[in-house]
Amino acid sequence: MSLPHAILTALLEKPSSGLELTRRFDRSIGYFWSATHQQIYRELGKLEAEGHIRALPAEQPARGQKKSYEVLPTGRAELARWTAASQDPKPHRDTMLLRLRASAVVGTEGIETDLRRHLALHQQQLTEYEEIEARDFQPVRDTAQDRLRHLVLRAGIDLETFWTQWLTHALSEFARLPDETT
Repeated sequence: MSLPHAILTALLEKPSSGLELTRRFDRSIGYFWSATHQQIYRELGKLEAEGHIRALPAEQPARGQKKSYEVLPTGRAELARWTAASQDPKPHRDTMLLRLRASAVVGTEGIETDLRRHLALHQQQLTEYEEIEARDFQPVRDTAQDRLRHLVLRAGIDLETFWTQWLTHALSEFARLPDETT
């Protein structure tokens, strides 16, 4: 049920059209909660039907004009209720870890190459997050909203740092594997 809440969050930050929302998801929220454009548009329809958002009146009536949405008080209340509710952490599921475990029984052919590819992707994502941090959070902003947004970004930085360190370690282990596992 988190996608509707991600959309409510984005709309409370800035009323937007569906297209603007999908672009914002691609640049921010999508880093940690991804959604396709179709999912976003479908959820906008549901949120509007539930009375959580409404389309803003158009400045000029025009056929095919994009709708911009804003959050209504019931939508804000739903987001506040969801934010305050307790949730258990979800178990981590990672295909790479499962593939690595499987390689212990079927052999390691191809997986080292993919580990290197994953390392490059995580390094690239880490660099992107660090650039966002340098651009958007230096010097340190001191509002509660900025501190909380920075915490989310720091989680991304810390996760990417973990993965780059772990993958580097995994690749060093591969260099030390006896020949019979390949």
